[in-house]
Amino acid sequence: VQLVESGGGLVQTGGSLRLSCAGSGITFAIYAIGWFRQAPGKKREGVSCIDLETGITYYRDSVKGRFTISSTNAENTVVLQMNSLVPDDTAVYYCAADLLRRCDSALGDRYEYDYWGQGTQVTVSS
Repeated sequence: VQLVESGGGLVQTGGSLRLSCAGSGITFAIYAIGWFRQAPGKKREGVSCIDLETGITYYRDSVKGRFTISSTNAENTVVLQMNSLVPDDTAVYYCAADLLRRCDSALGDRYEYDYWGQGTQVTVSS
């Protein structure tokens, strides 16, 4: 099983990035996929998740209205569209998959998801 994130980079405040999480050796449709981030010196936190069986999504309060999570099951890919980026969004972003589909308002922070990607750096300059 492999999860690979892509799409990170350096943008100015107010800019946009589109992160992708591509899975291989795994059937996304039966999992929940979460996006997490970790900034230097800070604890990892859940950003958003999607239950790919029900389509239910959750977002961290600080990203609501700016980030959108979606899936393309046919391509085994989950996308995190990030708009109106601010410096506080700077972090390494990881995607993870959970077979128990634990996607809820806790955003996976209480759980240890089954599979993780290597992460992609997002840097927002002021």
